[in-house]
Amino acid sequence: MKLVSYAAASAARAGVLVDGDVYDASQLFHEDNAPAASTLDAFVTAFGDRLSELSANVAERVQQHPNARVDALANVTLLGPIAKPGKVLCIGLNYKDHVAETGRALPQYPDIFAKFASSLIGPNDEIGALQVTDNLDFEGELAVVIGKRAEGVAAADALDYVAGLTVLNDVTARDLQYRGTQWLAGKAVDGATPWGPALVTLDEVGDPQALDIVTRVNGAEMQRSNTRHQIFPIAEVIEYLTGFLSLEPGDVIATGTPEGIGAKRTPPVWLAAGDVVEIEIDRVGVLRNSVASGA
Repeated sequence: MKLVSYAAASAARAGVLVDGDVYDASQLFHEDNAPAASTLDAFVTAFGDRLSELSANVAERVQQHPNARVDALANVTLLGPIAKPGKVLCIGLNYKDHVAETGRALPQYPDIFAKFASSLIGPNDEIGALQVTDNLDFEGELAVVIGKRAEGVAAADALDYVAGLTVLNDVTARDLQYRGTQWLAGKAVDGATPWGPALVTLDEVGDPQALDIVTRVNGAEMQRSNTRHQIFPIAEVIEYLTGFLSLEPGDVIATGTPEGIGAKRTPPVWLAAGDVVEIEIDRVGVLRNSVASGA
């Protein structure tokens, strides 16, 4: 099942994408008390532990509730999947080839930094940050959204806590990042991290550690890898994180980027106003955003 957040009368609502059309999730699943979960944040909180069950019945629900159709996807304004995640946790240095291009040693534990909800923008929004940096970089990543409270979770059970997967561009202001030993300043710029377009449940994605990931800038391929090359797979990351903090429905984990970032190219490739960054992940989707002017 592909879940989206869409704009309706200046408010965000939860939708389900079926054959190129968006359906209102509350209307599709109203027998399940979904009207109280009109936003995708609320929908994941209410149903994050049974999304596979709902996914199996989507086609039947669409037939039963044709009036739940909102419009064709092309006519709908999509927003970031979760409006206000409580946590946005990012795993740095999680692909061996990316670690090699940075000249660092392989990490023994997941390297964690944070973003904030204010950093996130939707799948059709322009990437900000040129007003604060001349060294704006791209990082194509697979992102995980948590579906139910997770604390002290074993890796063997970790995927049961995942609501779905989406695409995220960990846009980074490299000059801000390298001013100190902590990465936060370069990673958490307001309005600079696009994600989406849809939150795809695992029953539709399959093995999350077997997904091709490609990043293009203005059509030129910059990054290409597969999630099987992650040093710490999703399940191990969740086990590690929940060993010292709790994860709640709607929390986000960005799982790292492969080699090919702009900063490590010769000469460096920095994003400029009007550039288009496209990140494609098998069975998850394509995220495409342009870069806003810094004026």
